Amino acid sequence: MLDWLEQTDYAVWVRESWGWPIALTLHAFGMAVVVSVMFVMALRLFGLFRPLPYRWLTRLVPIVWIGIACQILSGLTLLITKPVQYLSDVIFDSKMGLLLASLAMMLVFQTVLKREAAGWDATGRVSSRGLQLVAATALLWAAVTIGGRLTAYLGSLYL
Repeated sequence: MLDWLEQTDYAVWVRESWGWPIALTLHAFGMAVVVSVMFVMALRLFGLFRPLPYRWLTRLVPIVWIGIACQILSGLTLLITKPVQYLSDVIFDSKMGLLLASLAMMLVFQTVLKREAAGWDATGRVSSRGLQLVAATALLWAAVTIGGRLTAYLGSLYL
């Protein structure tokens, strides 16, 4: 099935035309959006950007999900160009594990932010749970970024 996928008209077009640079650009854009917005939220929860209310951060969450959608769609496009190579590489597998952990952590962080942000605004303090979640989420997304960069060296590095 993976060989068939690699030979579809779409996969061939991506490999042999502008499809690859377009997908790679969208993938990088999605990652930049996710990581930068997550780090802005983390910095706010750790005390920077004080004029920005904590509740306002909930408005940034949909932007993160747009970046994630961009990454998933472009990532699937890149994956189908050489699925056997990607799926048999420990670096790619590690990145996928980190991605799944990041998605789960993002869902938990989003829920806590929505539920607790008003209380943080009222007290002027972020809960330790909120700080731990935003730190873990931001660090996981940074790790996904590093894993993504290492996929450029597929087959040449083994963890």
